[in-house]
Amino acid sequence: MLTSTQELLETARRNAYAIGAFNVYNLEGVKAVVEAAEALQSPAMLQLHPSALKYGRSPLVALCLEAARAASVPISVHLDHSTSAADIQDALTAGMRSIMADGSPLPYAENLAFTRDMTALAHRYGAVVEAEIGRISGIEDGLTIAEKEAKMTDPDQAVEFVAATGVDALAVTIGNVHGEYKSPPRLDFDRLARIRQRLSIPLVLHGASGLPAEMISRSIQLGVCKFNVNTEVRQAYMATLAGQVCGDDEQDLLDVTQEAIAAMRSVIMEKIRLFGSDGKAHQHQTPYAAMLLHAQT
Repeated sequence: MLTSTQELLETARRNAYAIGAFNVYNLEGVKAVVEAAEALQSPAMLQLHPSALKYGRSPLVALCLEAARAASVPISVHLDHSTSAADIQDALTAGMRSIMADGSPLPYAENLAFTRDMTALAHRYGAVVEAEIGRISGIEDGLTIAEKEAKMTDPDQAVEFVAATGVDALAVTIGNVHGEYKSPPRLDFDRLARIRQRLSIPLVLHGASGLPAEMISRSIQLGVCKFNVNTEVRQAYMATLAGQVCGDDEQDLLDVTQEAIAAMRSVIMEKIRLFGSDGKAHQHQTPYAAMLLHAQT
């Protein structure tokens, strides 16, 4: 069932688990996420990076929305890391009701202004808005952010930012990175605790690929209720394709795609269990369409 991101995050926060937001690029990725969520009776999020949106445009959005509607578990569809007002408008027009307005590459004042404007726009569509202050290092979908450019989220600044922009969720930078961790992760949990004490909105942690279980658990205890996952799922897909293409020349195309879906599904199921959302689908019983109808009456 297509469900509001806000409902997913608020329910997860109340019940001390987190929602997995998995980046998808095509039908195989969408099927892997939905099948994994259904197998474990878990809520989940289908997430499109701007590069995926540029590649698939409205047909890919329509695919994600229809897959969410047809799923037997709560699923929301989210635009990740968008720095473009035009792309955010396109996503909203195409039916997406959850977006990340990412002004983190900008100086703080410009980030605030961009996020405030995009939040006002998205809220006119009834959409949920995630934003970010601080900047996460690493590589995702070809975008590189050097360690020297990364900046931790300041707790006091976070309070000011949320109050000024009206965002619904905040992605925090506490030592997490996009892509692979080149050394053992070191997260600043004291910083996370201070942010949680000052803010009541849901907190998000990007760069969950490669984080050990104990760090995931502690982050959830300190208020994180959404984890973004991309790298490990994408690697499973690419490794399977490489192995199959270089193997049997007579392998059927659908057999290859089924293998790729199975490999991604396995990674996603592992993450769902790690985030503690398995078996929690029954806690999310309000389809998004019903929520919209209720809001209009």
